[in-house]
Amino acid sequence: MILPLPDAEATRKFGVALGRSLAAGTVILLQGDLGAGKTTLVQGIAEGLGIQDSVESPTFTLINEYLTGRIPLYHLDLYRLEPEETEALHLESYWDGLERDLGIVAIEWAERLQYKPDNYLQICLSYCDSGRQIELIGDCQLFDWPSQG
Repeated sequence: MILPLPDAEATRKFGVALGRSLAAGTVILLQGDLGAGKTTLVQGIAEGLGIQDSVESPTFTLINEYLTGRIPLYHLDLYRLEPEETEALHLESYWDGLERDLGIVAIEWAERLQYKPDNYLQICLSYCDSGRQIELIGDCQLFDWPSQG
């Protein structure tokens, strides 16, 4: 499924709607160029989950945990890591461990993972003539996908 997102506000709004519809245990693998809207989308997801904390990209901390919303959000950013470095972090605890049933995991720069969970939603953000677009890859039947607007 590919949807147009003309600007950052549309990306945030889509994230809000997505955050309202996702279930605990969802793993989101985010891909896209710098500035394509990955963090903006996660900020919207957090808002949709009722998280009122300021959501920033965990580029230097690698993982930010937001535990105050309807469902906890685990926000990971692998930008500064080489693929072989991600293996040493044992990130599978976020999708195979206790957190799996408790929260949503959103991973920016997910293409740097050397291993992926069995089930996930892949979201690719990219630039296009009309601004941005988002491509959702996965079993779209599992979620009540938000419409644009």
